[in-house]
Amino acid sequence: MDTPLIAVEGTYEEMGAEVGHRTADLVARSVETYLRRFRDKSGLSPADVRRWGLTFLDVARTYDAGIAAMLEGLAAGAGQPVEHIAALNARTELLDGTGYDEGCTSVAVLPKYTRDGHTLLAQNWDWHPEQGAVTFLLATRDTEGFAVLTLAEAGMLAKSGLNSAGLGVCANRLQSDRDRAGAGVPYHFLLRGVLQSERMSRAHRKVLDVPRVSSGNLLIADAGGEAIDLEVAPDVFGALLPRDGLLTHSNHFQAELPLEDRKAASSGLTLLRHERLRHLLEDTAADRAIGLEHVVAALRDHYSFPDGVCRHLDPDATPAEECHTVYSVVMDLDARELAIAGAPPCARPFERWALDEVFKPDAAPELCFDPDTDGGRRRPAW
Repeated sequence: MDTPLIAVEGTYEEMGAEVGHRTADLVARSVETYLRRFRDKSGLSPADVRRWGLTFLDVARTYDAGIAAMLEGLAAGAGQPVEHIAALNARTELLDGTGYDEGCTSVAVLPKYTRDGHTLLAQNWDWHPEQGAVTFLLATRDTEGFAVLTLAEAGMLAKSGLNSAGLGVCANRLQSDRDRAGAGVPYHFLLRGVLQSERMSRAHRKVLDVPRVSSGNLLIADAGGEAIDLEVAPDVFGALLPRDGLLTHSNHFQAELPLEDRKAASSGLTLLRHERLRHLLEDTAADRAIGLEHVVAALRDHYSFPDGVCRHLDPDATPAEECHTVYSVVMDLDARELAIAGAPPCARPFERWALDEVFKPDAAPELCFDPDTDGGRRRPAW
């Protein structure tokens, strides 16, 4: 198994505590890494980080009691100060404006355009190579039976994932001149808020009807057959809808919003990555025949190597600037299934997890989309 799975059940505090206990070593590494980044890139002292961590913990308590309980439980289970865990989950806000090139390319495909009539959602997550070793799949099931399966950096609660209601989300970093310090809802809280939502309308409110201090993109789709892209910034937001069955996004604003985009000029190939995905999939979409293997092939694309959809390390980058595709995630929202491959996803098989199977004691993934088998394009048995 290339990608570790941590599956927990219970109250939100109990689930957080078990995750913290089982990943304590990884959490310690993640805390150490981000404390260093906060100091070196943002000039934040240890006291600054603690102060901001407590600020964002208070935000969590107002925003979503379950998220706050998980943060507190995770801190206790991992033996870490709760303010450090809250700061990790606000790492986007605490690193804002530092020039980090966090990429990501996302795509949703509506069911009318897929071979099986299922809604598909997928993305490549581009970030620092060292984070791959402290990232895993986190599965939670609360006392009401509501379940979430999401990619997560150690100490954090969400990234791209899906839930038992058939709703999924993908993340794309954005940056604008509206971003500021303050007590708004952190971006990674928004991602978890979407995954805690049992229907699309509630997911919208969890993203849009809250105070925000940073920019970000959330591509949301569901098994009901719809998808929407929400570009958010402090005090404003924009929405994009699918075109010819496809909705794609990278790391710049596409909606007309009253702001200055501060990543469009610097984020690797962002102005083309989303259109490249569309170009790779549009013919098959027109035939209403897209399968997950087509999405995987598109996510492995190397146009403008090393800065394409499947991003590789740039030999000219300094260690602090290194960025590549850490994980590739593909989801079938009707089947409640997620497949994932680590770096580099162009050369590694995807492991498929079914949400209703991850809580079994002997849970194990099925290998699919193996690059050593028929060029990685064979159709898996899912």
